Amino acid sequence: MKLRFLGGTGTVTGSRYLLSDDKHRLLVDCGMYQGVKTLRRRNWAQFPVEPSSINAVVLTHAHIDHSGYLPALVKNGFKGKIYCTKATHELCKVLLPDAGYLQEEDAKYAARKKFSKHEHPEPLFTEKDAREALKHFESLHYHETFEPVKGFEVSFTPAGHILGSSCVHVRHNSSARTVVFSGDVGRQNDMIMRPPEPINHADVLVCESTYGDRTHGDSDPETELADIISRTANRGGLVLMPAFAVGRAQMLLYVVHKLMGEGRIPRLPVYLNSPMAIRATEIFCKHHKEHKLNNAQCELMDHKTNFVRTVEESIELGMVRYPCIIISASGMASGGRVLHHLKTLLPNQRNSVIFAGFQAPGTRGDALVNGAEKVKIHGEYWPVKAEIHNLDSMSAHGDYNEILEWLGQGSLRPEKVYVTHGEPVASDIMRKRIRERFGWNAEVPELFEEVEI
Repeated sequence: MKLRFLGGTGTVTGSRYLLSDDKHRLLVDCGMYQGVKTLRRRNWAQFPVEPSSINAVVLTHAHIDHSGYLPALVKNGFKGKIYCTKATHELCKVLLPDAGYLQEEDAKYAARKKFSKHEHPEPLFTEKDAREALKHFESLHYHETFEPVKGFEVSFTPAGHILGSSCVHVRHNSSARTVVFSGDVGRQNDMIMRPPEPINHADVLVCESTYGDRTHGDSDPETELADIISRTANRGGLVLMPAFAVGRAQMLLYVVHKLMGEGRIPRLPVYLNSPMAIRATEIFCKHHKEHKLNNAQCELMDHKTNFVRTVEESIELGMVRYPCIIISASGMASGGRVLHHLKTLLPNQRNSVIFAGFQAPGTRGDALVNGAEKVKIHGEYWPVKAEIHNLDSMSAHGDYNEILEWLGQGSLRPEKVYVTHGEPVASDIMRKRIRERFGWNAEVPELFEEVEI
């Protein structure tokens, strides 16, 4: 069995791993690249292997950097099945069509405003392409063993990152070898998600390293958030929280309403301006076993939040000038309705923008948290006068200490560890920490590198 790294190396996006033997090909994750332009261009490059030659795809979770290229893969000839957990399937029904719709809208906007270098900008895939890809999905329960490709047995275990997130365990029957893909690993003490389940066996482990070079620190995120919101409201400003539609949006809603209930922040109107995040919140409330919130806490998020569904409602919200809290996708400010809010709110020093997760290099979120004085949105530069905050402690990714703790919880003794899904420095530091802590043979693979398992 061979493993080829088709993405997710040297960067936190574009996760794609190809397992193969003499007869079959199994793709684990099929993500889009995000961040700097050189990475985004890879989405438009020819896929490294012929899509029609791939027999099946298995997903670790629904986030776009792990699932977002699927509509393009199907569009370009993939005909097999796509396997994932139940919640991942439900979330992909929301995320993928929305991604296609946003790409269509961005292409139309670029053509109308003439800020694209292409005379007729085209989307990478459309909403229709995404719905076609969803016809290939088949969902399963955690710990249920299945055979997506002859000779490859697969099962999922909870990874604690978002709803449906999983570690993918692949056993190749002919070689009797097992490779485990961590996907994105959650926190040991997340506010709303349960911790990742320990792994007990893998001959080879492919492990993420998003926070491989840092920890989340000891600060109390609720106290930090309460202070920022209160100060902003006192000076008559608005609070904007760019948030990933799945995971962080729900966590932020829960914490904001909790702080209001405890009297730690003023009672302000709370708006969730993302159709995708609204539907994801409904799915979140349905899957109680995967998170810590009870029915009453879920209902609190639901009943006390103003859901902004239509374009007209979003435009109306953009005209609001009284203190309020707006949560809108995307989490790295790379697209979606949050861009229109940024254009309105960034130029005013009374306002605050709060990021609550990892910001990939090259994204607007990364530029803003690193002190950019202006940012480019829809072809124009906008001055940054608002307060910008990055609450890393609210990330859904385990830091290196948490991942090392998780790796040590089971009876895992892999022969080889490949450290992926991280910026170069983070991955290399994670590699060193794994070697120092456990004595395991760990290395950072190169893009398109192929190894024997």
